Amino acid sequence: MRKYDTIIWDLDGTLLNTLEDLKNAVNYSCEKLGYETHSLEEIRTFVGNGVKRLMELSIPNGKNNPNYDLSYDYFNEFYIDHSLDNTKPYDGVVELINELKAKGVKQAIVSNKIDYAVKTLNDNFFQVDIALGVTDDLPRKPAPDMVRKAMELLKADKETTVYIGDSEVDLLTAKNSDLDCISVLWGFRKKNEIEPLHPMCMVDTPDEILNYVK
Repeated sequence: MRKYDTIIWDLDGTLLNTLEDLKNAVNYSCEKLGYETHSLEEIRTFVGNGVKRLMELSIPNGKNNPNYDLSYDYFNEFYIDHSLDNTKPYDGVVELINELKAKGVKQAIVSNKIDYAVKTLNDNFFQVDIALGVTDDLPRKPAPDMVRKAMELLKADKETTVYIGDSEVDLLTAKNSDLDCISVLWGFRKKNEIEPLHPMCMVDTPDEILNYVK
């Protein structure tokens, strides 16, 4: 792989372990509606495509459930006040981001999480220049639109930009954005779930990413 001067980061499962807080928000919504709640392992398999998809997988009959929109509202009602209860960066991630800043590497976060939450979490943990989440203006990943917007704001060159994420959604996002991709193995997907997808590059620890930076 070439050396890069720009990184587009996924957030959940890549920079932050958000799983417990996502589970709690999902289960708050399910409890409000009288539905069965979910284990952490179940939520792990549901995440990656945004909250609407998460709730679709978490309630009976998904989008066909008459309470589907309400389940999404209840999730947000809880999550807006509890997104920092248990969420924390993976070991070594903050140090890596700070070292990349010191080296002059441009960085953005692009997430299928709701935009307000992405910006709040970035402000609390990372303070990279660009943090984009889902809005009504752009389609969610794996569509390339948010990635392209981040690259435009960073004035990034496609040839020296790499996308870093933990899931199959991230691999497809990178492909759709015509970017190289590094898959991290400390996140929401296990190695045996990512390896069959033939990722370009896999890393076990954050400091390995420095090997790919200019």
